[in-house]
Amino acid sequence: MALPPPPLVEVHPVANAQNEWVALLLRGAAGSLAVDAAALRALFATPELLAAVAPLDCIVLLDAVAVLTPAILDLLPPNRVLLAVRASALAAEGAPRRLAELQLAGYRILVDGVAPGVAPPPALRGVARDCAEGIPAPLSLSPLSGPHLARGVDSLAGFQACANAGFHWFEGDYPLARPHRDDKRGDDGSTRKRLLTLLALLARDADQRELEHQLKQDPALSYHLLKLVNSAAFSGGTEIASFGQAISRLGRRQLQRWLQLLLYARTDPDGPPNLLLPLAALRGATLEALCQRDGGDRDAQDLAFMAGVFSLLDCLFDMPMADIVADLALPPEVEAALLRRAGRLGRRLQLAASGRPDPAALVGGAVHPADWWQAQLHAWHWAIEVARNV
Repeated sequence: MALPPPPLVEVHPVANAQNEWVALLLRGAAGSLAVDAAALRALFATPELLAAVAPLDCIVLLDAVAVLTPAILDLLPPNRVLLAVRASALAAEGAPRRLAELQLAGYRILVDGVAPGVAPPPALRGVARDCAEGIPAPLSLSPLSGPHLARGVDSLAGFQACANAGFHWFEGDYPLARPHRDDKRGDDGSTRKRLLTLLALLARDADQRELEHQLKQDPALSYHLLKLVNSAAFSGGTEIASFGQAISRLGRRQLQRWLQLLLYARTDPDGPPNLLLPLAALRGATLEALCQRDGGDRDAQDLAFMAGVFSLLDCLFDMPMADIVADLALPPEVEAALLRRAGRLGRRLQLAASGRPDPAALVGGAVHPADWWQAQLHAWHWAIEVARNV
């Protein structure tokens, strides 16, 4: 039997209060945000999605309980898939009992939203809310065990209000919110300035001693680089203790890529991760994978990766992208993509940044739906690894 075509779904990261990715939220890309039966079959008919995003779980947004037929449930392992069911679906005959049965069978159930006159059964202890429509009062969710998912959290203030209400998991654009000036913990930007200097040195193929000199001036950057090369993703069993060894282990091309990503690393080794880091990795890996599927050479792939990673620098530095680009002397196609979303690279960057793969956007970026899906699987897998190792 032929496999169904790849679905057009939106995939959004879900983080906990410690800024760690814990799951991915899957929802429809057009019309209803819920995932229908056909999309569920296409998503989970093969193990590639769950394998690519491991160890993260998947949360699927559903409009009705009826979609959860035995054939569909056979595709959804309860230890990896959470079911977020609209509260209005509980009005259907037998729906509350069916959801309670599924929870007893090991599925984690989230009742999404509040439907007037429809009370969830006591056995269901997790909720989801679209917080763009309103945030519950502080501590209002505390009697329920959860996990509780706050969707559509688009500001730092909204994130804090949702945390105060008792939510455990958060989805939305709040990581892109510009930081308040007094939230930067006294960072004068010297680490990131030095990273930009290092990128310029790499671009002109500078001597290794110049690179080591820059690295030695910054303890935070040195810590992250040595932590990276000694991580499970790179370690060959021999501990790397010097910058020269680190540069040799990574290679200059990989070093340049990791320095681009380390722009987003936490400035305090004991502080929470920066959620911009995996998002930048996701964008860079998506654009690189699409370029590779086009037959682009290594240089073209590097530029695509750079455009994706640099596309969040305005959020990181809290300054206009035009001012940042002016200091970097980037190739014209990367500059056009970052400033105007112009050219094929710019249209693909817009697609990757929006996370909404509607047919018109795919056509505009000259991306086949199957290529988009495979690029997404690769990019999510890589971004998850980056988040765990940096």
